[in-house]
Amino acid sequence: MWVAWNQALASIRVRFLRQIVTTVGISLGIAFFCSVQIIRVTETAHGESADRLKWLVATSLVMCLVGVTNSMLMSVAERYREIGTIKCLGASDSFIVKVFFLEAVLLGLVGSSVGAILGSSFMALAEKYQGNPPGFAGFATTVVLGTVIGLVMTVSAAIAPAMQAARMPAAAALRVEV
Repeated sequence: MWVAWNQALASIRVRFLRQIVTTVGISLGIAFFCSVQIIRVTETAHGESADRLKWLVATSLVMCLVGVTNSMLMSVAERYREIGTIKCLGASDSFIVKVFFLEAVLLGLVGSSVGAILGSSFMALAEKYQGNPPGFAGFATTVVLGTVIGLVMTVSAAIAPAMQAARMPAAAALRVEV
C-alpha cells in the first residue's frame, strides 16, 4: 500500500497542472452544492425555485463527475508506457487500481473539502447579512456532507479509468506511442 501511495503522489506531482484543474473543478461543483444546501438549511428557497435549485445542483455534480472521469482517462492515456513498465516489473492489476484510487482519493479529498468550506462560508455570510444565519450545526453538516459527496463522486469517477489501466496488456502498453 505504501508503494501505491508513493506512486500516486508522484503522479500528482508530475501532472500537477492538470490535477489542479481537476481539483478546482471538484471544488466548484461541491461549492455550488454546499451553497444550495446552506440556502436549504436557512429555508430561503421555496416552491419552484427550490425545485430549480435541485436540478441545477444535479447538473453541476454530473458535470463535475464527467470532468473527473475525463481527467482520469487522460491520466491513463498519458501513462500507458509507465503502466506497461510497472506491469512488466511484476505489478499486479490490483496495484494499478490502488494507485488510481489513491490518486482519486487525494484529489477528491482536497477538492471537495476546499469547495465545501468555501461554498458554505460564502453562502453562510450572504445569509447572515440577509438575517438568516444557518447556525453552526447546519454549517458543519453541510461541510461534512459536501466533502463526503465529493469524495464518493471522485472515487466513483475513477472506477472506469482504473479498470482500463489494470486490464491493459503490459507488452501492448510498451509499444504504444503517446
